[in-house]
Amino acid sequence: MSTRLNLFGASRSLVIRARPSITSHQSRILPVVSRRGFADEKDPKAPKGPNEDVLGHVSEEAADMSNIMGETGPDLGQGTPVQDILKRDKEGRDKAPEVIKEEMDGNKADSTSFANLLSLGQLESIAAGGHGTDPVTVDTVGHKYGLPDLPLPKNANFKYRYDPIVAQVTNLLMKDGKLSVAQRNMSFILNHLRTAPPPVPNPARPLLPGAPPPTHLPLNPIGYLTVAIDSVAPLLRIRSQRGAAGGGAALQIPVPLGLRQRRRQAVQWILDAANKRKSRGSGKNQFALRVADEIINVVEGKSSVWEKRQLAHKTGTSARANLNYRPGGFRR
Repeated sequence: MSTRLNLFGASRSLVIRARPSITSHQSRILPVVSRRGFADEKDPKAPKGPNEDVLGHVSEEAADMSNIMGETGPDLGQGTPVQDILKRDKEGRDKAPEVIKEEMDGNKADSTSFANLLSLGQLESIAAGGHGTDPVTVDTVGHKYGLPDLPLPKNANFKYRYDPIVAQVTNLLMKDGKLSVAQRNMSFILNHLRTAPPPVPNPARPLLPGAPPPTHLPLNPIGYLTVAIDSVAPLLRIRSQRGAAGGGAALQIPVPLGLRQRRRQAVQWILDAANKRKSRGSGKNQFALRVADEIINVVEGKSSVWEKRQLAHKTGTSARANLNYRPGGFRR
């Protein structure tokens, strides 16, 4: 008789253990693999910022298209030309300078060579009734204004843009290197001469020959100043030669003066006389006002500068016998 399988008895021999309901408090440590990253490494799975996922610059787009088409693209090492930016910006193109507008429109005239200019000059001479072999003047070809005459004068410089006597008087008015103050005083003097009433000259002290009438002097303040200075400018100065008269006595020798030297001496006399005058008020323009009043007095013959000029000429006339003196003695 075969044996029966007793399932109940077999089940009692099995041990069934229940799963605990409370989880373990031990923290689980996950294995992390260390990996080195680089700043220039591009991870396609890395998240992008708000300003990273944008379209490329117009130069980069043009460079990519050029690479595709096999053409020469723009240089990315340089900035985008202004013309390319203005082509996409209508408002900026309207406010752009005229030079850039002409260059963008293609209306900029090419520079004509000198040979073409000469040909144009020959055509103009033929149209005027001449011949093509006639010489073409360079003064009118390729220049808006005529060229200066050569050789250039010595005073053809921007430093000599003012009248010579105005520049000289301004430099003599300057103190402590303050040129702007001297120029302001010079402007005040000329304005005062222009607005002052016409002077009344003294017949005993005539002005420079060829001077305009006194009623016309305020119309040209620079001419007014020139007439006043040149009228009292001395023709010579007295040089004292020590020991030339014998016994250690000085000998007075007259020496002729040039134009700038004469004017310098006259301006020095006028400034000395103006410093002795009393101011009629207060302010920074009182010195210039005193100088302007002294110039008017010179033209009217009321200034003490006339007496200094007369004394210098009188001394020179009396000492004209000493003109033959030389350092080695008198010339025979």
